[in-house]
Amino acid sequence: MKPVPIPVAAIKDPVLFLALGFGTGLSRFAPGTFGTLAALPFYWMMQSLPIFYYSLITVLLFAVGILLCGVAADKLGVHDHPGIVWDEIVGYLVTMFLAPAGWLWVIVGFILFRLFDIWKPWPISWLDAKVSGGLGIMIDDVLAGIYAAGVLQLLVFLLAYWNS
Repeated sequence: MKPVPIPVAAIKDPVLFLALGFGTGLSRFAPGTFGTLAALPFYWMMQSLPIFYYSLITVLLFAVGILLCGVAADKLGVHDHPGIVWDEIVGYLVTMFLAPAGWLWVIVGFILFRLFDIWKPWPISWLDAKVSGGLGIMIDDVLAGIYAAGVLQLLVFLLAYWNS
């Protein structure tokens, strides 16, 4: 069953504005992809931070996201409405943890995160089906981000190996 489209006026609600990725989740086509695009400014601001601060901010955004996404889901009346994309923002930040600087890695990380978020290999699919509330909305994207980060780091290693 396809979720009811969210009216643009919903972004007047501060909780929905954030949960909907500053409005990117209102896209009728690929809201998750547009929500991931909303993560790019966050990443650009955070990429040069020391590891501790990057991690701290990402964990705080995750914790806020649990509450934010849970409240947004209640307001929208759908457990994980596709328009709720705060989880994509956090998932992409997880993907880019320790990623090298440069457009290549921003794009590779974006593609990898979207692939794992859409594909949902085990246990992501299991968590998506079994965990409810704000944590359920957030956890599958964080795990997709961890998978994507692992593949990204493997690619970084292989590229460095081949270039040495």
